[in-house]
Amino acid sequence: MQGFLVGALATMIIGFNWGGWTLGSTAKDMMAKGSRAAVVEALAPICADRFQRAAEAQANMAELKKTSSWQQDNYIEKGGWATFPGMSSPERGVAQACVNLLTTTLKQ
Repeated sequence: MQGFLVGALATMIIGFNWGGWTLGSTAKDMMAKGSRAAVVEALAPICADRFQRAAEAQANMAELKKTSSWQQDNYIEKGGWATFPGMSSPERGVAQACVNLLTTTLKQ
């Protein structure tokens, strides 16, 4: 009986630490984070394109440059570029990724 318990414990330790085993809750968390990252990755280029194609694109870009870096995502959210059909509010992750794309474009 003692050998069985030690073997079971060793199997669990090896399985969870090196075998890739996960709990159901951990798997759900990983899936949620992956899904969110995929949505941000898909929508950020659309946000940047909408920003660049807006009627006042030059003025908006100048305003974005003047805005402090920690408030730039708020500027994108307030402008509506990070809000998509079916969404009641802007997606914060998309706004930040959109800013990153836009500022990368500025530096090139």
